[in-house]
Amino acid sequence: MTEPSIYADILDFANRADPYPLYRRLREQPVRREADGRFVVSTYREIEALLHDPRISSDPTKLLPEYADQAPPTDTAGSIGASFIRMDPPDHDRIRRIVNRQFGPPHRPTRVADMQPHLEAVVTRLVDGFAGRHQADIVDDLAYPFPVAVICGLLGVPAEDEPRFSAWVGPIVDSIAQLTPERIAKRNDAMRELGMYLFGLAQQRRQDPGPDMLSGFVTDDGPDGRLEVPELMASLVLLLIAGHETTVNLIANGTLTLLRHPRWLERLRHEPELSIRLVEEVLRYEPSVHFVPSRTSVADIELAGTTVTRGAPITLVLAAGNRDPGYVRDPDVFDPDRPNNRHLAFGSGVHYCFGAPLARLEAQLALVQIAQRLANLRLVEDPPPYRPSPVLRGPIHLPVTYDGVKPAG
Repeated sequence: MTEPSIYADILDFANRADPYPLYRRLREQPVRREADGRFVVSTYREIEALLHDPRISSDPTKLLPEYADQAPPTDTAGSIGASFIRMDPPDHDRIRRIVNRQFGPPHRPTRVADMQPHLEAVVTRLVDGFAGRHQADIVDDLAYPFPVAVICGLLGVPAEDEPRFSAWVGPIVDSIAQLTPERIAKRNDAMRELGMYLFGLAQQRRQDPGPDMLSGFVTDDGPDGRLEVPELMASLVLLLIAGHETTVNLIANGTLTLLRHPRWLERLRHEPELSIRLVEEVLRYEPSVHFVPSRTSVADIELAGTTVTRGAPITLVLAAGNRDPGYVRDPDVFDPDRPNNRHLAFGSGVHYCFGAPLARLEAQLALVQIAQRLANLRLVEDPPPYRPSPVLRGPIHLPVTYDGVKPAG
């Protein structure tokens, strides 16, 4: 019997709380080939090179037939198209331009900045809810409801429907890296129900548009036209999931990191402007997305002494690259003061996360209020329980105790 590979150990839930020793071993061979033919890339420069290489495809149909079982699951009902993160240029670029037209530059360059007062009000309301008790769950009470409220507000989802999304999003996220027939079936059911809900909402917005992004999608005729229904459904599902799941982990991972490094928690309490650099270091040190599991190459590529063969699946281990000592000094040290702090937390190249400015701002505001308003904040258990997914890694709960809640402002 062959021993499990390092990559298999990383996927093992038993190692979810601390995969970094495994990443250290993984980087000893920057490009590894697994028994199933998958290439696993773990060092910073090699990952970034592939993210910018036009020979790397995000389209799962480019996999050779013998790797078809490793392709990400698709919508069996056919009502939801492929997300643009699973497309290559030019199709990717067209859909991304249409989506971004409703979100940011160049058409709405101040949209995220203009949201700051509203975001601060939401965080303040949620932290106010910590009063009158001395224990809370950072995930359930703040890290989850905050970005859900924000992305639902942006898209135009009624506030009373927000709680429904956790039942849909969970099965979709659980299927990202580890496919089983049961998980695929649950994912397809969730996608179908979510798609039906979003289609009904889109129909309402066509009749009664508002200032939200969904209204823009169904009424705005930009230079690239409008999204077809399957494209619209896929883009809305992507925005809903990516717009809150990664930020939930960012806030939870950031809080956990601050509690493990109390010197920085104390500094943030007195220096709220530190939040900008601190969030960048959290993104490098404890990122929300640990790897990109679904890439392939359209040609043989020579990389770090290994030939990545055409049509084989590729996994880019972003979290391992972020702690690559060949790129960053003292990578296992949490240091928000480190200069020139570049990282792979939001990817790179044509698929760089365009929601990054919003995620950064949400995390900055949440961590400042956690530091300033929760007196004598302490962890209940370390490590906390983690989510199942090795891709979107973060605590599923983060119970804390505190001595009281200070007034906002």
